[in-house]
Amino acid sequence: MHGVGGTTAQEMLGDPRVQLITGDDTAACYRRTDDADAEQRPDDYRGEPVREAYCWSNLTSGNGARALWLILVPFMVANLAHWMRPAAPSEHPAQRIYDLLVRILALTLTVLLAAAACEVALDLTAWQCAGTTVCAAGKSWMGFLSPDNSGWWSAPGRRLALASMVPLLVIGFLWGLSRRTWSAYESASPPPRLPGTSRDTPVAERTALSREGFWYGRRLVARLRAAHTTAGVLTVAAVLLAAAAKADGDGGHPVLAVTGRALTALVIVLAAATLIVVWRTARSEGAPDVSSDHLVVRTLPFASLAVLGLTLVYTGWARPGARSHGPLPGADAFGGIAVFQGVLVLALAVTAWVLQRAARDDARTALRGMGGPAVALLACAVGGVLSGGVAQRFADWLDGGATPGQAHAPIPGPPVLLSWQASVIPALLVVVAAVAVLAAVRVVIVRNRVAKDVPGLYDPREQPDASRTKRIAATIAGAGLTDSAPVLIAATSAVTLVLGAGAVIGAWLTGRAPGRATEGAPPVVHAAAETAESLGSWLMGAGVILLITMGRRAYRDHSARRTIGILWDVGTFWPRAAHPFAPPCYAERAVPDLTWRMATWTERFDGRLVLSGHSQGSVLAAAAVWQLDLVTRSRVALLTYGSPLERLYGRWFPAFFGPPALTGLHREMDDWRNLWRFTDPIGGPIRLTCEGGRRIDQGPLRDPLSFGRTLQNPLPAQILGHGDYQADPVFGTVRAELIARLSPDLPGQRPADESPKGRPAQGSSGKSSG
Repeated sequence: MHGVGGTTAQEMLGDPRVQLITGDDTAACYRRTDDADAEQRPDDYRGEPVREAYCWSNLTSGNGARALWLILVPFMVANLAHWMRPAAPSEHPAQRIYDLLVRILALTLTVLLAAAACEVALDLTAWQCAGTTVCAAGKSWMGFLSPDNSGWWSAPGRRLALASMVPLLVIGFLWGLSRRTWSAYESASPPPRLPGTSRDTPVAERTALSREGFWYGRRLVARLRAAHTTAGVLTVAAVLLAAAAKADGDGGHPVLAVTGRALTALVIVLAAATLIVVWRTARSEGAPDVSSDHLVVRTLPFASLAVLGLTLVYTGWARPGARSHGPLPGADAFGGIAVFQGVLVLALAVTAWVLQRAARDDARTALRGMGGPAVALLACAVGGVLSGGVAQRFADWLDGGATPGQAHAPIPGPPVLLSWQASVIPALLVVVAAVAVLAAVRVVIVRNRVAKDVPGLYDPREQPDASRTKRIAATIAGAGLTDSAPVLIAATSAVTLVLGAGAVIGAWLTGRAPGRATEGAPPVVHAAAETAESLGSWLMGAGVILLITMGRRAYRDHSARRTIGILWDVGTFWPRAAHPFAPPCYAERAVPDLTWRMATWTERFDGRLVLSGHSQGSVLAAAAVWQLDLVTRSRVALLTYGSPLERLYGRWFPAFFGPPALTGLHREMDDWRNLWRFTDPIGGPIRLTCEGGRRIDQGPLRDPLSFGRTLQNPLPAQILGHGDYQADPVFGTVRAELIARLSPDLPGQRPADESPKGRPAQGSSGKSSG
């Protein structure tokens, strides 16, 4: 199984002629063409394994359009927070509180996205610019909305009703994307467990990844999708109601005022129902969740659309004399969303602290169990940057050469809070740059220290080379930066919390953008505020463009895919437990694929397996082995290399990949070996000792394989880092040991039309390999 970036079946099998055995264009198993019918010729393969490659790269990559999924990064990061909880016992009461807080926080991100779309379409376009002669001049596409034309659409309420189609289309797009990926990913059913198998694993070594329903999130994602869609629609309705209620409160018709209050009550009732659905939508992993949704859940989105339709009629009703001026009523809600998110993050931190105190093993847990709250805060920050960046850039385009929020601008511009949030971005980048400088200094120090020991790792007959030594030492030092990620995330999160709170306070106290708020201050302070505001506004917009550009490059450039892809693949490995609009979980397709493959092959041929996985493929391999019943699991040996199982997953997701869980995985398998290098920035040791004192880890492997030029290696050997572990002779040796360990109990393979005694033959899932 390949890792990040993907490897073709031809490369994995070392043969240009391969044949698809089972699967489709998205994910499939391949063999060499010569081995396609190996089960029909068992005598030709006695003592020799049949290799098979599982290719899953199309689950996470594809055409450049998938780069647009990076706009959903805040949703993905919030979903990660759900899985980063400390490794406390599953029955601990704080577990449910933690999960609930993350789900509500994820819901606020959907509301923030809908509010940002409303800000661009309703506030900046329909309310401010279309209602201002100076702004609307020269924009022919906006002419029919201008009040100077006295057209039917020139009334403020009708302009808002028409513009509300934009955020509604955004929500509909997310709903459709989530539903399409839900059908392709979350609907792959796990294989049935063999009857009569029982779990005698110690409770401390059990992990949720071994539960039968863990990788089947079909119903849960459907319920969350209904709730989040409803929340987005209700956000649009609330914005419209706020604007119309302001007009009715200024001497409007009493019937319209009563209608507005009735619609507001309906919105509140549906919002309460949405919160209840999110409250009750917790994962059920003991068995695949195939239950039908309640009528309330199924009808909630349709009810919200009906209320929105009534609100559109109410908002577009004729109100003689009504006009739009200033910002749209209710625009200050951005501040309320930011404060509410901050409260949720702090509550999540307290809950994580309680869980960490009850954790079974916290020796290497990242950020001492605070990883979940830290990334949840970053999800809110990224969501704010994306929404604020789009609003700032759009406002800057609408008002021509003016600066949004300044006195000379033709329109008020985005809410004041967005300007304050933009102003703190330069300060945040200074902190990040300082941490990066410290990291660079650390690399130099480690490089100089390691350089003294590098020549001793090789044959003393090889000629020492100072330049070669320095390069190897620098690679080792750079690879070690991965272990410093908690420091960067902790510093960024802490500064983000402080600066975010300062932005909210500054916006509420002054009610003006930083440049205007400091007009009476000393010239240095005023200049600094204006510079930070302008630079921050530009950086928010540039951040959106940079994110999309990086995404497109990651899908087109193989080297960039390896660099950026590990973060993306870690984020999309986990099921959508908190946010249904997050990028889809490829493991909900890959893990059932692998589990079905191993279970059906061992069932039909009573065979044994050596499952090898590189990088992220090793994580999928471990997850698939956990899904096997105990009988099948005992027939599988695992070979991992360049594996982030402990270095990334064990530290950041201790409740699922902590030392007890990995110990239990090895106990129930036939055997396990792990290869790693000091030069690998992603993979690392498992740090477990097998029963009998034998270690799982084989390494660190030498990299490069030779230090200087020799008779056998006249050219300098390449530093492999995270790739090409198969090139190391140790790989072949360890794989041969695992195969030999399985061989004494390995019977001759039966022809495909026979099945084990006492077990019914299953439907063919395609030929497989041992």
